[in-house]
Amino acid sequence: MHSRHKILIVDDDPDFSQAVASFLEASGYDVLQAADGTEGLKVAKAERPDLILMDIMMRERTEGFFTIQEMRRTPALKDVPIFVVSSLYAQIPGFRITPEASWLAHDAFFAKPVDLTQLLEKIRQRLAETARKEVAP
Repeated sequence: MHSRHKILIVDDDPDFSQAVASFLEASGYDVLQAADGTEGLKVAKAERPDLILMDIMMRERTEGFFTIQEMRRTPALKDVPIFVVSSLYAQIPGFRITPEASWLAHDAFFAKPVDLTQLLEKIRQRLAETARKEVAP
């Protein structure tokens, strides 16, 4: 039996988090939720999700940055894809983060409000890439 992929949403906006969770669940994913970086790290360590959606500005403006860095230092989480979903660009015009920005160590960036169809497509692509890497000799 094929197990469903687990996605962790770390975001302090309960309406956004629940809307994305409902969309992803309807698309066939199991979804875990955390309201801040501390809870997100705890849930990620306990559940080892297949992909993480991370907000940046939560209790502190940079909380998501530090949470991602801590996840990358955690052996069991260091290879879990992390997609940043944030209104950071709206809050700090001109500020941009690319996946090549190794200081953040994320895999993709999506600006809020997020296009859920585009997000779902990128999630599917990334999880398929990860599955291929795991099967390769």
